[in-house]
Amino acid sequence: MNPANPLIVQSDRSVLLEVDNPRYDEARDRLAQFAELVKSPEHIHTYRISPLSIWNATAAGLQAGEIVNTLAALGKFDLPDALRHEILELATRYGRIILDKDGDQLRLSIAEPNLARQIAHHAKVAPMLAQRLAEGVFRVTLQHRGEIKRVLTDLGFPVKDLAGYVQGTPLPLALRATACGGSPFVVRPYQLDAAANFYQGGGVEGGCGVVVLPCGAGKTIVGMAVMAKVQTHTLILSANITALRQWRDELLDKTSLQPDQIAEYSGETKAIAPVTLATYQILTYRPDKTKNFFPHFELFFKRDWGLIVYDEVHLLPAPVFRITSDLQARRRLGLTATLIREDGKETDVFSLVGPKRYDMPWKELEAQQWLAKASCAELRIPMSDADQLEYAIATDRLRFRIASENPRKTEVITRLLDQHKDDRVLIIGQYLTQLRTLAKCLQAPLITGQTPQKEREQLYSQFRTGAITRLIVSKVGNFAVDLPDANVAIQISGTFGSRQEEAQRLGRILRPKPGSNQARFYTIVTYNSVEQEFALKRQLFLTEQGYAYRIENIP
Repeated sequence: MNPANPLIVQSDRSVLLEVDNPRYDEARDRLAQFAELVKSPEHIHTYRISPLSIWNATAAGLQAGEIVNTLAALGKFDLPDALRHEILELATRYGRIILDKDGDQLRLSIAEPNLARQIAHHAKVAPMLAQRLAEGVFRVTLQHRGEIKRVLTDLGFPVKDLAGYVQGTPLPLALRATACGGSPFVVRPYQLDAAANFYQGGGVEGGCGVVVLPCGAGKTIVGMAVMAKVQTHTLILSANITALRQWRDELLDKTSLQPDQIAEYSGETKAIAPVTLATYQILTYRPDKTKNFFPHFELFFKRDWGLIVYDEVHLLPAPVFRITSDLQARRRLGLTATLIREDGKETDVFSLVGPKRYDMPWKELEAQQWLAKASCAELRIPMSDADQLEYAIATDRLRFRIASENPRKTEVITRLLDQHKDDRVLIIGQYLTQLRTLAKCLQAPLITGQTPQKEREQLYSQFRTGAITRLIVSKVGNFAVDLPDANVAIQISGTFGSRQEEAQRLGRILRPKPGSNQARFYTIVTYNSVEQEFALKRQLFLTEQGYAYRIENIP
C-alpha cells in the first residue's frame, strides 16, 4: 500500500488515475499501452482494461507481467488477486489457439483438451472444422480462415495465425535516397521500426496487423517501407480521392515506381495496375440498395495482390470486412491514428486485418520534434434567449444541432482570426448551412463533399503556397488532407462524441513547423448544452495521449 501513488486499481477492471499526482504523466503513458480512457473530468480519470486492449498490447510485444507490474507499482492499494489472475489469463489467451498450414489446407491446434472439446462443439465453430486430425487438432478449409478467427475472437480466444501468405505477383520497388523534388528522403527510425514490426522478417508471424501513428507522423511512409520489403503487387484502399492522389504523389516522389505502374480505381476512373489505389466508397457502391451486391468487390481478385493496405482502417466499412475475411492469404496492413471505431467493430479489425503491431505515443513524437507542439482550448459560449427557448422544447437530436449552429460562434471565430492574422487557419465543421453562412461572412473559400475534386485540389494547393490563409472545410477535411503549413484549427461543430474525429482534426495541424513548432486547436461549444457533454467524450482519446484542454468561458 502506497497512498502517494496515482492509481486506484479495482477488481471490475476499472482504473482511477489522479490527475494532480506528480506521477500522473508516467502513469498515463504506461496505462495507454493496455487500457482505454473512458472518462476524464478535472481531477480523476477513469480507464478500463478490456480483453481486446490486453490482446492488442500482448500482440504488440507487451508481456503480461509488465501489465501486472505497472498496476502493482503505481497503485495506492494492493492489486486485487482476482484481477491479477484475470489479466494473466487474458494475456495468455492470445496464442493459445494456433492456425497454421497443413498442405493445401489449414490446421487449428488447441493444446488444452477441455478447451478443444468446448470449441469443437460450439454451434458457430463446429461447421468450420472439416476434420479432427488428433486430440485438439482440426483441419479447417482455406475459405474459413478469416471467419473462424473472427468467431473465436468473439468467444474470447483470439487465434494466432501462422498459416503464412501468398507472395503475389512480384514488383521490384526501391525507396529513393533523394525525392524527385530534390530534397533528401530518409525514413525516420520509428517508421522503420513500424514496418519491421509488421513484416517480421517475412516470416509467418508477420504480414498482418495495424500500425497506429498520429496524423502527420508519416503513415504513408510506413506503407511505402512495407511495400519495399514485400516487393509485390499492392492494393491500397483509402477514404477519398484526395487521399488516393496524395498516395500517388508520394509513391512517385519517393519510390522507383513509374507513372504507368500506379492506377486509380474510383468513381472518376477505373484503371488497374501493379499498384492500384481505390476508395472505400467505390468498393461499397451498390446499384440496387435493396440487394447485397457490390459489383466492385471483384477488384480484390483482379490481380494476384501480395499486399493490401487499409489506410484509415478505423473507417473500414462493414461490407469490406466481409470480403477481408476471404483475403486472409494476402498480407494486410492497417494504418490509423486511433484504433477507436465508433461502430464498435474493433474486434473485427483485430481478427480480420490483424492485431496492433506498432503504436507510438503522440507526446513522444512531439518531444522528438517529429510533431508540432499542440495547445488545445475549449471555448464555451452562451445561447441567446431565443435559442434557449427553442433548445428547451426541441428533441435531443435537434438540441445538438441548435447548440452546434449557435450564431454567436461567428463572433468568436472573427476574434480568433484577428489573433492569428499571420497564421494559416483551418475552420472545420459538420453542418453545411452553418459553413456556407460562415464562408459568406468571412469571405473565405469553402470545401464540402459537393466541391468538385479539381476545385478542391486547387484550393488545397493555394493554401499550401500561402495564396490563401483561411480555409473552411466540412468533414471531408477530417482525413488525409496534406496541409503541412496549417498551424491553427478552429472546430465549430462535429459528429456528436466522436473521439476518432477529434483525433483526426487535431492531426490536420500536427506536422512539424519551422520556428516555434507550435500549433493551436480551438473547439467552440455552446455552454451548458448537449454539445458540451459530447465535447468531453470527443476529447477522451487526446487526453489519453497527454493533451490538456484549457477551458475558457466567453460571455
